[in-house]
Amino acid sequence: MKVHIGPVAPPELTAAVVAAGAEISPAAEATALTWYGAGPERFAEFDHPGLEWVQLPSAGIEAWVAAGALRDGITFTSAAGTYAQTVAEHTLGLMLTGARQLHAMARAENWARPAGMLSLFGATVGIIGAGGIGRALIDLLQPFGVRVLAVNRSGKPVAGAAWTWPADDEAGMDRLLAESDFVVVAAPATAKTAKLVDASALSRMKADAWLINVARGSLVDTDALVEALDAERIGGAALDVTDPEPLPDGHPLFQHPRAIISPHSANPKSLLVPALARRVEENVRRRLAGQPLLGVIDRTAGY
Repeated sequence: MKVHIGPVAPPELTAAVVAAGAEISPAAEATALTWYGAGPERFAEFDHPGLEWVQLPSAGIEAWVAAGALRDGITFTSAAGTYAQTVAEHTLGLMLTGARQLHAMARAENWARPAGMLSLFGATVGIIGAGGIGRALIDLLQPFGVRVLAVNRSGKPVAGAAWTWPADDEAGMDRLLAESDFVVVAAPATAKTAKLVDASALSRMKADAWLINVARGSLVDTDALVEALDAERIGGAALDVTDPEPLPDGHPLFQHPRAIISPHSANPKSLLVPALARRVEENVRRRLAGQPLLGVIDRTAGY
């Protein structure tokens, strides 16, 4: 199998392809393409009739869907699940920071002790979109003895969750929002999940609950969130992703006493490329062996 890596070819990805037993080739001769270093706007430069499979570098594919780049005749795979542990680790950090008010103390200029501290021990954690990241987070939360409520696409039980509901179960979502001390958003960005957490959803959360978004900014209505924080209708929000993104300089969320912002850094580049290389090597091996690929994109579902 001939594989091209581009538009940028990190040495780690080249080594992964070779280690899996495939050949690096020019784009025009490749039957497989490992995409890295640009968005879908450049895909046409590398596309050709002999291309059969494209490995994308991210779990989220909304830009590719919007650009109409996922053409028929090609199997596209995402990096879904590749970065789950890294993002789950960041999520846990955000949860602990909010629970223990570490952000408030880090900003303080005096010895005043902040009010409203929570504990993860024995808390209820709701996970909206309990896929790879959600499952990795559940593993990290085990020492805290939390109760997990989960929502996923299928409604199939998630290991470690007390309850699992399908995404279209309104009663299940209501219960998750009403009972959770921490609501973690980890669902894919699709037309159906746009502004999933809106003013109505925020109003159903506990007054001291924290919203954690490590998915995509589009899943949360930013204006509604700012209003809820200002009115103290929820305990706080910790966001690694925002809408818009990047968040404009001076945006009220940056200095809001109830908000924690990290600049889409749950999966930093220093950790991304090695993890992606492992996925590339595994999928190239699978392709050569005629086995199912990991992360095959469902065009209908949008991820």
